[in-house]
Amino acid sequence: MLTIENLSTVYQSPSAKPVLAASDVNFSVPKGRLFTLLGPSGCGKTTTLRSIAGLERPTTGVITAGNRVVFSSSANIFVAPNRRQFGMVFQSYAIWPHMTVLENAAFPLRVRSKRLPEKEIREKVMKMLAAVSLDHVAERQATQLSGGQQQRLALARALVMEPELLLLDEPLSNLDAKLREKMRFELKKIQRELGITTIYVTHDQSEALALSHEIAVMNQGKIVQIGSPRDIYERPATTFVADFIGSTNFIGAVVRDRSDHGFVVESAIGTLATSQRDGVTVSAPVSLSIRPEDLRLYEAPPTNTNHTVIEGIVAAKVFLGECIDFKIMVNDTELLARSHPSVRTPVGGKIYMSIDPLKCAILNDSFSGAVSVH
Repeated sequence: MLTIENLSTVYQSPSAKPVLAASDVNFSVPKGRLFTLLGPSGCGKTTTLRSIAGLERPTTGVITAGNRVVFSSSANIFVAPNRRQFGMVFQSYAIWPHMTVLENAAFPLRVRSKRLPEKEIREKVMKMLAAVSLDHVAERQATQLSGGQQQRLALARALVMEPELLLLDEPLSNLDAKLREKMRFELKKIQRELGITTIYVTHDQSEALALSHEIAVMNQGKIVQIGSPRDIYERPATTFVADFIGSTNFIGAVVRDRSDHGFVVESAIGTLATSQRDGVTVSAPVSLSIRPEDLRLYEAPPTNTNHTVIEGIVAAKVFLGECIDFKIMVNDTELLARSHPSVRTPVGGKIYMSIDPLKCAILNDSFSGAVSVH
C-alpha cells in the first residue's frame, strides 16, 4: 500500500554544514498493517514521517501510496499535503479548545471542498466517535476531556476523513505511564478493527513491540533493521539494535566451530552454543547478545537440560514483585539475569544458569570490549 524508495533528506543552511536527516530509506507497508519507525531522538524517523505526509520535501527518492506517486525527485512530483488524503495525529493532538468533541471531529469534513450535508456529517462523526468510545461525550467541550480522551478525539478526527493512510507521530508521549499502557491496547484494537494502514513513530521500545506488525529501527538517518517485534527483540542484527531494544548482556567471543543450531564460541563466561547468523566464519571475533530473561537460573546443578550450564556467584539482587533481577559474576564477568521470585539464592551464594542456543544471538557488527550489561 505504501512504498518508500531511496528516500533521503538533506537540510541546507547557509551558515552551517548540510545535515543528512534521512539517508537512503527503503521500506514497504502492506494494506491494513501497522508499521513503526523506532529510534532515538534525531535518528530521522519524524523526518521520514513528515516526508510521507508532505510536510517535508525530501532531497531524493520516491513515495508511492496505493497506485499513486505522491513524491518523486526524478519526475519532479510533489503532491501537496491536503491532496494526499492522509490522516495525521500529532504529539500535541492539536485539539480546538473552543469546540465541542463533535465539532472537533467534524472539522475536517466541514472545511473540505466537497462538503457533505450536515446530517451525513453528523452520522459519520458519531460513528467514528463510537469507534473510539467518545460518542457519550459528543456535546462536551474538548477542554473537559482527559488526556486519554483527547488522544482518542485526535484519532477520531484523523479517521473521519476515511484516509487511506494514518500517520501517528509520538501520539502517546504526553500521557502518564498507566494511561499510556491503556491507550496502547485502545490504539491496537482500533487499528485492527478498522484495518487502516498506519505508520507509527516512537522512541518507546515497549510501545513499538506492543503495537506493531513490523518495526524499522533507525539510527543516524538510516534503517538498521526491519522485522517483526519478535525478530527485532530476539534476533537483533547489531549491537545498537540489541542495546536500544530492552536490556541485554553483551559478551565478546571467538567462533570455534559450527553446531546443529549455529556456532560454538569461546567467550569470557565459557564455551557456548549460539544461534545461526549469515556471514559468520570460524575463528572470527564476534559479539553475543543474551537477554536477562533468557538466562535460566537454578539453585542446584540442573540434570534435566541439554543446554550449556554455567556456574556463577550472586553479586546482587533486586526484588521487583513479579520477578527478581540478579547480578551474577562468572569469572570476572558480570551478567544480568531475570527470574521468577521462587529463585531465592542469597547474595554470595552459588547459582547455575542454562542458555538456550537459539536465545544466544550473534550480532553482525563488532563489539569493542569483553562484556557489558545494559
